[in-house]
Amino acid sequence: MLEKYGHGGDLLTAAELYGGNSGGFVDFSANINPLGPPPGVLALLRDAVTAITAYPDPGHRRLKALLAEELGVGPDWITVANGAAESMALLLLAVAPRRVGIVEPCFSEYRQLAEQFGAEVLSVQGTSGKDYRASVEAISGLLEQTDLLFLGQPNNPNGVQYPLDELRFLARKAEACGTVLAVDEAFIDFIPEADRISLLPELGAYRHAVLVRSMTKFFAIPGLRLGFTAASPELAAAMSGKQVTWSVNGLALLAGEACLQSGDGYGQETRALIAAERQRLRRGLLELGCGVPPGEANFLLLRLPAPWTAAAVQERLGRRGILVRSCAMYPGLTPGHIRVAVKGGADNSRLLVELGAILQARV
Repeated sequence: MLEKYGHGGDLLTAAELYGGNSGGFVDFSANINPLGPPPGVLALLRDAVTAITAYPDPGHRRLKALLAEELGVGPDWITVANGAAESMALLLLAVAPRRVGIVEPCFSEYRQLAEQFGAEVLSVQGTSGKDYRASVEAISGLLEQTDLLFLGQPNNPNGVQYPLDELRFLARKAEACGTVLAVDEAFIDFIPEADRISLLPELGAYRHAVLVRSMTKFFAIPGLRLGFTAASPELAAAMSGKQVTWSVNGLALLAGEACLQSGDGYGQETRALIAAERQRLRRGLLELGCGVPPGEANFLLLRLPAPWTAAAVQERLGRRGILVRSCAMYPGLTPGHIRVAVKGGADNSRLLVELGAILQARV
C-alpha cells in the first residue's frame, strides 16, 4: 500500500513499490500547487542558506505581523506552527479534550492526533447524496458530546464547503456548548475569494472558533512545513504555551514571509489554473465512468466504476509512473474511492489517458 504512513506524497515508498527513483513520478497523491513556489522564493532561500547558522525567531514576529495584516486580525490572534498538523497538535494540547468530534470522511490526522493525545473520538458521517457532507443537525449533536470538533472547509477528501449559515449555526452552538470548533481551512486559498466561505470576517464573535490554515500546499513548500491558526488571543496564547521552542525553522519563516510578499499575481494565476483544470479533469473522469463530486479545492474525490478498486488502480498507475491517493480506508467511503490532485494541463491529460487505458483493460 502506498499510504504506508497514512498520507499521500510518499515518494520513497512509491519507489520501493513500483521501481525507479523517487523523483520520477507524477504525484497526484499530494495536493500541492502545480505552479511551484512563488517567483523569487527559491532564489531567496538559496541566498539565505547561511540563516541556518542562527536560531530562528521563537516568537515568529515578522511572519505573524504579515499574517495579521493579511487576515485583518491582531498579531496576538495568530499562532505560527510547523505545518497545519502541528497547529492541530497544539490545539489538542491547549484544550486537553476528553472527547474529540470528527466529520467523516475527513483528514486522517484528526483522529490520529486525537488518539495520540488520549482523547476518545466520536464521529458522524457525510452522505453521498450531500457530496459527503454531514447534516448540520448531526454535527450540532456531535458538538454537544465533545470538547473539540474538527471540520474541514473545504473538506478533504471531497473538496466541498459548508454553507455560511451552517458554519454560523455551528459556531454559535459551539459557544453555547463550550466546545472548541476547529475549522480546517488548509485548502481555502485555492478557492477564489468571492467563493470562499469562512468565519474569518466575524471570528471575533466566536471565542471558541479556531481557523487552521496551511501555507505549504498553496505556496508549494511542503518540505519546509509551515502553518498557522487564527483564534482569540486567549486560545492563541494557550496554544503557543504548549509549543516547543524553535519548532518552526528559520528557512520556513523566511519562505513564509517571502510568499506573503510575492504579490497578487501568483495567487490569481494559481486559482485560475486550478479552476479551469479541475473542471476539465472532472469532465474527463466523468466520461471514464467515474463518480466525481463537484469539489472546489485543488483535488477531486472519485469513485471508480465497478469492479475496479482503489488498490488495483493505484498499483497499475504506479507502475506507469503516476501516484494517486487511495481513499478506501476512509470511513464512509468504499474500496473504489481514490483522490487525485489537480495539476497542470499536461499532467492531467496524462492521468486521463493512463487511467482510461487501465479502466478499459488495455494494460
